[in-house]
Amino acid sequence: MSSAIANQSSILREILKTIFVVGIGLLIGMIIILFISEEPTKVFDAILTGPLPSSTVLDDGTIRWRGMSRFGTFIEDSITLALVGLAVAIPFRARQFSLGADGQLFLGALASAAISIYVPLPGAILIPLAFTAAVVVGFVWGWLPGIMKAKAGANEIVTTLMLNVIAIQFFIFVVFNIMIDRQAGFIVTPFFQASAILEPLIRRTNVTWMILVAPLVCLLAYVFLARSNKGYELRVIGQNPSFGRQMGMPVDRTVALSMAIGGAAAGIAGFHIANAILKRLPSDFPAGLGFEGIVVALLARNDPRLIIPAALFYGYLRAGAQVMERTTDVSREMVLVVQAIIILLTVSENLLPRLGQWLGLGRRAK
Repeated sequence: MSSAIANQSSILREILKTIFVVGIGLLIGMIIILFISEEPTKVFDAILTGPLPSSTVLDDGTIRWRGMSRFGTFIEDSITLALVGLAVAIPFRARQFSLGADGQLFLGALASAAISIYVPLPGAILIPLAFTAAVVVGFVWGWLPGIMKAKAGANEIVTTLMLNVIAIQFFIFVVFNIMIDRQAGFIVTPFFQASAILEPLIRRTNVTWMILVAPLVCLLAYVFLARSNKGYELRVIGQNPSFGRQMGMPVDRTVALSMAIGGAAAGIAGFHIANAILKRLPSDFPAGLGFEGIVVALLARNDPRLIIPAALFYGYLRAGAQVMERTTDVSREMVLVVQAIIILLTVSENLLPRLGQWLGLGRRAK
């Protein structure tokens, strides 16, 4: 009982820390906006309420909703961000700084597209098959840098970045030369089979049952880390690899497994973008989402239980930035400034206590 209470207290403390950091970041951003915008009130309104839909009551008593596409974009982005954030957070727990989520996402989407275009099966079989293909390809592409780190000591930052380049160029080659729809007028694959496309749950959006899958994947990741033997080994190795090795834990295999599981989560994100949002793959498939997953993982303190709230916050901020750019005199780069401030505050959370010690305000060692 006492351990459960301590665990809940720890989670609450981390949540309060994150809320404080986010609040400070937003406050600094708003102060900057006061100096660069001629309509700061409109800017604040766009950021804070832009992604939300508005309603109008008609004469017959029915309610008409407006802005559902913006709201849908916010939810869709949050789902993707949660999955790529988890793809970063799990290797982080094993002290592996993986930057490979982009490549894993690209290849997961490509595998899903190949199944969704060329395999003639009913949707009840085709969608799970495409989903599984994305997971397996992401898992394998994440496992490769893990094996290189475990067996050859290769730096995971370098290997994941280089594998990103290979994956993205392979993606472009396949779309351009093999899967291209020559009737489309631009470089893109054919549309997926109708049975492979995820049906929306909300009209005029691409919000699908993936809204349930993302929290489920985060929950499974938490159960794996907190309740399984492999998860315990991963956490111990992340905290003290030398101790894990002395205890006979398979350090190399666990490192590779953490990278592979992260790759599987990124593969699911690729499936989501391909089968729920785009329904075909362009050669200019959106890159950089894997790096935004780092922001989500940092906000969530690498805790799968906090990934969804962190993704929702960051997705809301991104959607608000799009509204702000279209309706005010401030560009969306302002949100990047706020993001950078939040990241700096998150990774330097020990700065204030140390500064107090330097100034003689903290407790001195006796």
